[in-house]
Amino acid sequence: MLDPKYDANGLVTAVATHVETGELLMLAHMNAEALAKTIESGEAWFWSRSRGRLWKKGETSGHVLSVREIRVDCDQDAIWLIVHPAGPACHTGEASCFYRRVEDGGLVRI
Repeated sequence: MLDPKYDANGLVTAVATHVETGELLMLAHMNAEALAKTIESGEAWFWSRSRGRLWKKGETSGHVLSVREIRVDCDQDAIWLIVHPAGPACHTGEASCFYRRVEDGGLVRI
Protein backbone atom coordinates (compact mmCIF):
# COMPACT_ATOMS: atom_id res chain seq x y z
CA MET A 1 0.00 0.00 0.00
CA LEU A 2 1.26 3.47 -0.87
CA ASP A 3 1.94 5.31 2.40
CA PRO A 4 4.63 7.97 1.85
CA LYS A 5 6.61 9.06 4.89
CA TYR A 6 6.51 12.84 4.64
CA ASP A 7 9.00 14.87 6.68
CA ALA A 8 8.10 17.44 9.36
CA ASN A 9 7.31 19.94 6.57
CA GLY A 10 4.96 17.50 4.85
CA LEU A 11 7.41 16.82 2.01
CA VAL A 12 9.04 13.81 0.43
CA THR A 13 12.06 13.94 -1.87
CA ALA A 14 11.39 13.09 -5.52
CA VAL A 15 13.82 12.39 -8.34
CA ALA A 16 13.02 12.21 -12.03
CA THR A 17 14.92 10.13 -14.57
CA HIS A 18 14.57 9.90 -18.35
CA VAL A 19 12.53 6.86 -19.42
CA GLU A 20 14.79 6.13 -22.41
CA THR A 21 18.29 6.96 -21.15
CA GLY A 22 17.98 6.56 -17.38
CA GLU A 23 19.66 9.95 -16.95
CA LEU A 24 18.94 11.72 -13.69
CA LEU A 25 17.03 14.86 -14.69
CA MET A 26 16.07 16.61 -11.49
CA LEU A 27 15.44 16.45 -7.77
CA ALA A 28 12.50 18.21 -6.15
CA HIS A 29 9.99 17.78 -3.34
CA MET A 30 6.39 16.64 -3.27
CA ASN A 31 3.66 17.08 -0.72
CA ALA A 32 0.58 14.85 -0.64
CA GLU A 33 -1.29 17.10 -3.09
CA ALA A 34 1.59 17.12 -5.58
CA LEU A 35 1.84 13.34 -5.46
CA ALA A 36 -1.93 12.96 -5.90
CA LYS A 37 -1.97 15.39 -8.86
CA THR A 38 0.97 13.53 -10.43
CA ILE A 39 -0.83 10.20 -10.10
CA GLU A 40 -4.12 11.65 -11.42
CA SER A 41 -2.72 13.67 -14.32
CA GLY A 42 0.26 11.61 -15.47
CA GLU A 43 2.38 14.78 -15.38
CA ALA A 44 4.86 15.74 -12.68
CA TRP A 45 3.74 18.15 -9.94
CA PHE A 46 5.95 19.33 -7.09
CA TRP A 47 5.96 21.58 -4.05
CA SER A 48 8.22 24.60 -4.48
CA ARG A 49 9.93 25.34 -1.20
CA SER A 50 11.22 28.68 -2.50
CA ARG A 51 7.82 29.84 -3.81
CA GLY A 52 5.80 28.14 -1.09
CA ARG A 53 3.31 26.70 -3.56
CA LEU A 54 2.36 23.75 -5.71
CA TRP A 55 3.74 23.82 -9.26
CA LYS A 56 3.44 21.70 -12.36
CA LYS A 57 6.77 21.10 -14.04
CA GLY A 58 6.64 22.99 -17.33
CA GLU A 59 3.67 25.19 -16.38
CA THR A 60 5.40 28.24 -17.88
CA SER A 61 8.05 26.70 -20.17
CA GLY A 62 5.92 23.92 -21.65
CA HIS A 63 8.67 21.44 -20.71
CA VAL A 64 6.36 19.07 -18.87
CA LEU A 65 7.48 15.71 -17.53
CA SER A 66 5.10 12.97 -18.69
CA VAL A 67 5.21 10.28 -16.05
CA ARG A 68 5.61 6.73 -17.32
CA GLU A 69 6.12 5.06 -13.93
CA ILE A 70 6.20 6.01 -10.27
CA ARG A 71 8.33 4.07 -7.82
CA VAL A 72 8.81 4.46 -4.10
CA ASP A 73 11.81 3.34 -2.06
CA CYS A 74 11.67 0.67 0.65
CA ASP A 75 11.01 3.19 3.44
CA GLN A 76 8.54 5.17 1.34
CA ASP A 77 10.45 8.38 2.06
CA ALA A 78 11.57 8.99 -1.52
CA ILE A 79 9.71 9.00 -4.84
CA TRP A 80 11.23 8.07 -8.21
CA LEU A 81 9.48 9.39 -11.31
CA ILE A 82 10.43 7.76 -14.60
CA VAL A 83 9.47 10.35 -17.17
CA HIS A 84 9.49 11.46 -20.78
CA PRO A 85 10.54 15.12 -20.80
CA ALA A 86 9.01 17.50 -23.35
CA GLY A 87 12.18 19.58 -23.34
CA PRO A 88 14.95 20.50 -20.93
CA ALA A 89 14.27 19.47 -17.35
CA CYS A 90 16.34 22.26 -15.79
CA HIS A 91 15.12 25.84 -15.50
CA THR A 92 18.53 26.90 -16.86
CA GLY A 93 17.73 25.25 -20.19
CA GLU A 94 19.98 22.26 -19.57
CA ALA A 95 18.64 18.79 -20.30
CA SER A 96 19.37 17.79 -16.69
CA CYS A 97 19.79 19.84 -13.52
CA PHE A 98 22.94 17.78 -12.94
CA TYR A 99 25.04 19.27 -15.75
CA ARG A 100 28.13 20.02 -13.62
CA ARG A 101 30.56 17.82 -11.74
CA VAL A 102 32.80 18.67 -8.82
CA GLU A 103 36.44 18.68 -9.85
CA ASP A 104 39.43 20.02 -7.92
CA GLY A 105 37.14 21.86 -5.55
CA GLY A 106 35.29 23.63 -8.36
CA LEU A 107 32.46 22.95 -10.78
CA VAL A 108 33.04 21.76 -14.33
CA ARG A 109 30.32 21.73 -16.97
CA ILE A 110 29.82 18.29 -18.51
